[in-house]
Amino acid sequence: MTEQVSGALAEISAFLFDLDGVLTPTAELHMLAWQRTFDQAFSELGIEPPYTDADYFAHVDGKKRADGVDTLPRSRGVTLPLGTPQDPPDAVTVNGIGNRKNVAFGLLLREDGIVPFPGSLRLLDALQGRPLAVVSSSKNAEEVLRSAGIRDRFSVVVEGMTAEREHLPSQPAPDVFLRGAELLGADPARAAAFEDAVSGVASAAAGGFGLVVGVDRGAGADALRKAGAHMIVSDLSEFLAPRA
Repeated sequence: MTEQVSGALAEISAFLFDLDGVLTPTAELHMLAWQRTFDQAFSELGIEPPYTDADYFAHVDGKKRADGVDTLPRSRGVTLPLGTPQDPPDAVTVNGIGNRKNVAFGLLLREDGIVPFPGSLRLLDALQGRPLAVVSSSKNAEEVLRSAGIRDRFSVVVEGMTAEREHLPSQPAPDVFLRGAELLGADPARAAAFEDAVSGVASAAAGGFGLVVGVDRGAGADALRKAGAHMIVSDLSEFLAPRA
């Protein structure tokens, strides 16, 4: 028997989900891929202090790959040449290091696979037949969705390749969420956005979404609320009505 959604979503007509950390635990794979990538790059370039998880949340999480690669070394007083998107992974450029991270993530995904968070899958089941979209800064979103077996749940996917192709600015600008709503044919004021990144919450809030949900997987409830989240949950199953 299909579960029912709670009253908190009663007035919502469309649902837009971040991927990594909201639907799937791929945030951990991304963090590990970035760790390996920046450890190697910092060693090659003699950059100090070393990369930490705090750098991920401050400079990388929720942003376009190139933006993260550009801003993190700048925080250490190092400016990298931009290069081009075609740069090989061993190029010491913003795009080259970004492509290096993509290779590292792909290897981890193929080695370990991925499954959705159980609570997220339960909510998707309950929302079957409603307008659903994925909005992700990752260029690996399509591959992750297929690996997790949930690509067919979403009529719209706006991801890193979309943003690059359509020249959509990185979060916290609202453009990627607004594009997702546009492709769904949804009014943002009657739509819900689900995000675990501070920059993603700020993006949805700036877009005027009727409900902005901060999913606290480590960013911290206070930080998500300060960025504009209307509600904070630790798991999407909290939006399911209690079973009789």
